[in-house]
Amino acid sequence: MKTNVLIIGSGGREHAIAWKINQSKLLNKLYVAPGNSGTSQIAKNLTINTNDYTELKQSILEKKIDLLIIGPEAPLVAGLHDKLSSDLDLENLKIIGPKKAGAKLEGSKLFAKKFMQKYEIPTADFKSFDSQNISQAKDYLQEISPPYVIKADGLAAGKGVFICNNIKNAVEVIDEIIVNRKFGEAGNNIVIEQFLDGVELSVFILTDGKSYHILPTAKDYKRIGENDTGLNTGGMGAISPVPFIDENLMNKIKSKIIEPTLLGLKKEHIEYTGFIFFGLIKVNDEPFVIEYNVRLGDPETQAIMPRIESDFLDLLLKTYSHTLFADAELNISANSAATIIIASGGYPEKYEVNCHVEGLEKIQNSIIYHAGLKLVDNKLVTNGGRVLAVTSCSDTLKNAVKEGYKDVKNIKFENLYLRKDIGRDVIK
Repeated sequence: MKTNVLIIGSGGREHAIAWKINQSKLLNKLYVAPGNSGTSQIAKNLTINTNDYTELKQSILEKKIDLLIIGPEAPLVAGLHDKLSSDLDLENLKIIGPKKAGAKLEGSKLFAKKFMQKYEIPTADFKSFDSQNISQAKDYLQEISPPYVIKADGLAAGKGVFICNNIKNAVEVIDEIIVNRKFGEAGNNIVIEQFLDGVELSVFILTDGKSYHILPTAKDYKRIGENDTGLNTGGMGAISPVPFIDENLMNKIKSKIIEPTLLGLKKEHIEYTGFIFFGLIKVNDEPFVIEYNVRLGDPETQAIMPRIESDFLDLLLKTYSHTLFADAELNISANSAATIIIASGGYPEKYEVNCHVEGLEKIQNSIIYHAGLKLVDNKLVTNGGRVLAVTSCSDTLKNAVKEGYKDVKNIKFENLYLRKDIGRDVIK
């Protein structure tokens, strides 16, 4: 039987998931809500307010949706899965994305750190503070050595982590988050943790709560400036696979991180169906968890989807029948992928919108994923900080990167910005 799928979200990640699912033999109809100018080319965009439960439920019933994929973290942390799964009108709906209890792994840095501590999952040492003990937080800085890692406890759209090189800067960040409430309620608590010096990488799994499949690995580039300088962003590019992950390191990631995480969820009686994104750092030859995310990453999804050779929709459907899922094969291409993000000048701070985008039709060898783009009078104009993701695949990472940078030269709009060093740090 063919499947009707609805993806919630509007970014490059959701376009990449839609692009992959659109290739499935099991697909009947594909919808994205609200979607973007890219998803509209391969799916039907639903112009609904996905935060309005009644409107969302009505669409699920009207379109006879069988599988719902919740792309971003905010609705998961808010408990959308719980609400849908307890609705008797929707009892046959399959949902990819955890319930509220599981989403706390991303929704609260403090919950995640305590969870890792309890289940002996390697992570940096930490202490937490709130508005009642700001002075203790500042005193704690005197006890540890810089750089200082300060995190807002709640969701801050990827912008709630600060690495401060001196006490003055760290004190300013503490005041900014707790006193000036830079992130609102997300900053009610902060976590100050030990700085780990190493190389970051991303590992993703799809799990039914019991067994799991490891998706292609990736490494993203979070800083706005080349050589990882400047402000943190939602991500300026990604590569897949991670060249320095060998069998030894992957075995450590499985035995010390992935499996204890799933065991911990089970012991806490937390059901989990969906993705876990392990933001890791390799220190010498040991993996540590920097953070958990409970959905796929952006822009990593744009790099990993082209490397999945199996029917991805089939795999998602099988998460609801445990034995089929455990026995399913996940085939991954030996090719490498490189994703280059094209952003609006000024991002991640102030940037202009409504700039006319040209040259997409000239791109021959790469996949284009839309993010901050919209159609106005049949013309594409910028509509966000991160505008496009351009992903190229080749036999080597070096060639994939070369191909990608050749293609992005065709894209033009006012104040276009991109990093020119994606992948450079790991290409031998």
